[in-house]
Amino acid sequence: MSILDLFILAVGLSMDAFAVSVCKGLSLGKIKPKHMCIAGAWFGGFQALMPLIGYFLGSCFAEMIEKYDHWVAFVLLAIIGGNMIKESFGKDEKVDSSMDVKSMLLLAIATSIDALAVGVTFAFLQVQIVPAVSFIGVITFIFSAVGVKIGSLFGTKYKSKAELFGGIVLVLIGIKILLEGIGVLG
Repeated sequence: MSILDLFILAVGLSMDAFAVSVCKGLSLGKIKPKHMCIAGAWFGGFQALMPLIGYFLGSCFAEMIEKYDHWVAFVLLAIIGGNMIKESFGKDEKVDSSMDVKSMLLLAIATSIDALAVGVTFAFLQVQIVPAVSFIGVITFIFSAVGVKIGSLFGTKYKSKAELFGGIVLVLIGIKILLEGIGVLG
Protein backbone atom coordinates (compact mmCIF):
# COMPACT_ATOMS: atom_id res chain seq x y z
CA MET A 1 0.00 0.00 0.00
CA SER A 2 1.51 3.31 -1.06
CA ILE A 3 1.66 6.39 1.15
CA LEU A 4 -0.97 8.03 -1.08
CA ASP A 5 -3.28 5.02 -0.67
CA LEU A 6 -2.76 5.16 3.08
CA PHE A 7 -3.43 8.89 3.18
CA ILE A 8 -6.66 8.48 1.19
CA LEU A 9 -7.71 5.59 3.45
CA ALA A 10 -6.92 7.65 6.57
CA VAL A 11 -9.01 10.55 5.27
CA GLY A 12 -11.88 8.18 4.47
CA LEU A 13 -11.75 6.59 7.91
CA SER A 14 -11.59 9.96 9.64
CA MET A 15 -14.82 11.21 8.07
CA ASP A 16 -17.12 9.65 10.69
CA ALA A 17 -15.05 11.22 13.47
CA PHE A 18 -14.98 14.51 11.54
CA ALA A 19 -18.78 14.47 11.17
CA VAL A 20 -19.31 13.83 14.89
CA SER A 21 -16.73 16.51 15.73
CA VAL A 22 -18.63 19.00 13.59
CA CYS A 23 -21.76 18.24 15.61
CA LYS A 24 -19.81 18.56 18.87
CA GLY A 25 -18.58 21.98 17.74
CA LEU A 26 -22.13 23.01 16.89
CA SER A 27 -23.49 21.88 20.24
CA LEU A 28 -20.63 23.46 22.22
CA GLY A 29 -21.22 26.91 20.79
CA LYS A 30 -18.16 28.80 22.03
CA ILE A 31 -15.22 26.41 21.85
CA LYS A 32 -11.78 26.44 23.39
CA PRO A 33 -8.61 24.84 22.00
CA LYS A 34 -8.95 22.12 24.67
CA HIS A 35 -12.25 21.02 23.07
CA MET A 36 -10.46 20.52 19.77
CA CYS A 37 -7.66 18.56 21.47
CA ILE A 38 -10.08 16.38 23.45
CA ALA A 39 -12.02 15.40 20.32
CA GLY A 40 -8.82 14.87 18.35
CA ALA A 41 -7.26 12.70 21.04
CA TRP A 42 -10.30 10.48 21.54
CA PHE A 43 -11.11 9.99 17.88
CA GLY A 44 -7.51 9.86 16.66
CA GLY A 45 -6.57 7.45 19.43
CA PHE A 46 -9.37 5.03 18.67
CA GLN A 47 -8.89 5.28 14.90
CA ALA A 48 -5.32 4.12 15.56
CA LEU A 49 -6.17 1.48 18.17
CA MET A 50 -8.98 -0.30 16.34
CA PRO A 51 -7.05 -1.13 13.13
CA LEU A 52 -4.25 -2.42 15.33
CA ILE A 53 -6.69 -4.79 17.05
CA GLY A 54 -8.15 -5.77 13.67
CA TYR A 55 -4.68 -6.39 12.29
CA PHE A 56 -3.83 -8.83 15.06
CA LEU A 57 -7.18 -10.60 14.69
CA GLY A 58 -6.74 -10.78 10.91
CA SER A 59 -3.18 -12.05 11.25
CA CYS A 60 -4.53 -15.16 12.94
CA PHE A 61 -6.21 -16.33 9.76
CA ALA A 62 -4.60 -14.29 6.96
CA GLU A 63 -2.51 -17.22 5.70
CA MET A 64 -5.59 -19.42 5.39
CA ILE A 65 -7.29 -17.07 2.93
CA GLU A 66 -4.26 -15.47 1.27
CA LYS A 67 -5.53 -16.58 -2.13
CA TYR A 68 -8.72 -14.54 -1.62
CA ASP A 69 -7.43 -11.67 0.52
CA HIS A 70 -8.16 -9.04 -2.14
CA TRP A 71 -11.79 -10.18 -2.25
CA VAL A 72 -12.07 -10.03 1.54
CA ALA A 73 -10.55 -6.55 1.60
CA PHE A 74 -12.89 -5.43 -1.18
CA VAL A 75 -16.01 -6.82 0.52
CA LEU A 76 -15.13 -5.32 3.92
CA LEU A 77 -14.33 -1.89 2.50
CA ALA A 78 -17.41 -1.96 0.25
CA ILE A 79 -19.65 -2.79 3.22
CA ILE A 80 -18.07 -0.12 5.43
CA GLY A 81 -18.12 2.49 2.67
CA GLY A 82 -21.65 1.55 1.60
CA ASN A 83 -22.86 1.90 5.17
CA MET A 84 -21.26 5.34 5.46
CA ILE A 85 -22.89 6.40 2.17
CA LYS A 86 -26.27 5.12 3.40
CA GLU A 87 -25.88 6.96 6.72
CA SER A 88 -25.07 10.19 4.89
CA PHE A 89 -28.62 10.19 3.49
CA GLY A 90 -30.26 9.18 6.78
CA LYS A 91 -31.61 11.11 9.70
CA ASP A 92 -29.02 13.07 11.70
CA GLU A 93 -28.24 11.69 15.13
CA LYS A 94 -28.30 13.98 18.15
CA VAL A 95 -24.86 14.74 19.58
CA ASP A 96 -24.72 16.60 22.87
CA SER A 97 -22.03 19.01 23.97
CA SER A 98 -20.61 16.75 26.69
CA MET A 99 -16.88 16.08 26.45
CA ASP A 100 -16.79 13.77 29.47
CA VAL A 101 -15.06 10.39 29.39
CA LYS A 102 -18.25 8.32 29.07
CA SER A 103 -19.72 10.18 26.10
CA MET A 104 -16.38 10.56 24.30
CA LEU A 105 -15.50 6.89 24.83
CA LEU A 106 -18.81 5.75 23.35
CA LEU A 107 -18.48 8.09 20.38
CA ALA A 108 -14.86 7.11 19.80
CA ILE A 109 -15.75 3.41 19.75
CA ALA A 110 -18.78 3.99 17.53
CA THR A 111 -16.82 6.01 14.97
CA SER A 112 -13.93 3.54 14.86
CA ILE A 113 -15.70 0.21 14.36
CA ASP A 114 -15.05 0.46 10.62
CA ALA A 115 -11.35 0.95 11.37
CA LEU A 116 -11.35 -2.45 13.10
CA ALA A 117 -12.42 -4.09 9.84
CA VAL A 118 -9.82 -2.10 7.92
CA GLY A 119 -7.21 -3.45 10.31
CA VAL A 120 -8.25 -6.98 9.32
CA THR A 121 -7.65 -6.06 5.68
CA PHE A 122 -4.23 -4.67 6.64
CA ALA A 123 -3.28 -8.15 7.85
CA PHE A 124 -4.26 -9.63 4.49
CA LEU A 125 -2.35 -6.96 2.60
CA GLN A 126 0.70 -7.27 4.89
CA VAL A 127 0.76 -3.56 5.65
CA GLN A 128 3.42 -2.24 8.03
CA ILE A 129 0.96 -1.75 10.87
CA VAL A 130 2.68 0.66 13.26
CA PRO A 131 3.35 3.41 10.69
CA ALA A 132 -0.10 2.85 9.16
CA VAL A 133 -2.08 3.17 12.40
CA SER A 134 0.07 6.08 13.55
CA PHE A 135 -0.66 7.90 10.31
CA ILE A 136 -4.39 7.15 10.55
CA GLY A 137 -4.43 8.38 14.16
CA VAL A 138 -2.67 11.65 13.30
CA ILE A 139 -4.91 12.35 10.30
CA THR A 140 -8.03 11.62 12.37
CA PHE A 141 -6.74 13.82 15.21
CA ILE A 142 -6.33 16.72 12.78
CA PHE A 143 -9.69 16.19 11.07
CA SER A 144 -11.50 15.85 14.41
CA ALA A 145 -9.93 18.97 15.89
CA VAL A 146 -10.73 20.94 12.75
CA GLY A 147 -14.24 19.43 12.73
CA VAL A 148 -14.97 20.88 16.18
CA LYS A 149 -13.92 24.32 14.94
CA ILE A 150 -15.91 24.03 11.71
CA GLY A 151 -18.96 22.89 13.68
CA SER A 152 -18.76 25.93 15.89
CA LEU A 153 -18.61 28.14 12.79
CA PHE A 154 -20.87 26.48 10.24
CA GLY A 155 -23.06 23.93 12.03
CA THR A 156 -24.20 20.63 10.53
CA LYS A 157 -24.02 21.79 6.92
CA TYR A 158 -21.05 19.50 6.10
CA LYS A 159 -21.80 16.44 8.27
CA SER A 160 -23.61 14.34 5.66
CA LYS A 161 -21.19 15.42 2.92
CA ALA A 162 -18.27 14.23 5.05
CA GLU A 163 -19.88 10.83 5.59
CA LEU A 164 -20.71 10.53 1.89
CA PHE A 165 -17.15 11.46 0.89
CA GLY A 166 -15.64 9.01 3.37
CA GLY A 167 -17.88 6.19 2.17
CA ILE A 168 -17.05 6.79 -1.49
CA VAL A 169 -13.32 6.86 -0.70
CA LEU A 170 -13.49 3.51 1.14
CA VAL A 171 -15.45 1.85 -1.68
CA LEU A 172 -12.97 3.14 -4.27
CA ILE A 173 -10.01 1.87 -2.26
CA GLY A 174 -11.73 -1.53 -2.04
CA ILE A 175 -12.20 -1.59 -5.82
CA LYS A 176 -8.54 -0.64 -6.33
CA ILE A 177 -7.38 -3.46 -4.02
CA LEU A 178 -9.60 -5.93 -5.85
CA LEU A 179 -8.38 -4.85 -9.29
CA GLU A 180 -4.76 -5.13 -8.14
CA GLY A 181 -5.47 -8.55 -6.64
CA ILE A 182 -6.99 -9.98 -9.81
CA GLY A 183 -4.23 -8.48 -11.95
CA VAL A 184 -6.16 -5.74 -13.76
CA LEU A 185 -4.03 -3.00 -12.21
CA GLY A 186 -0.24 -3.33 -11.79
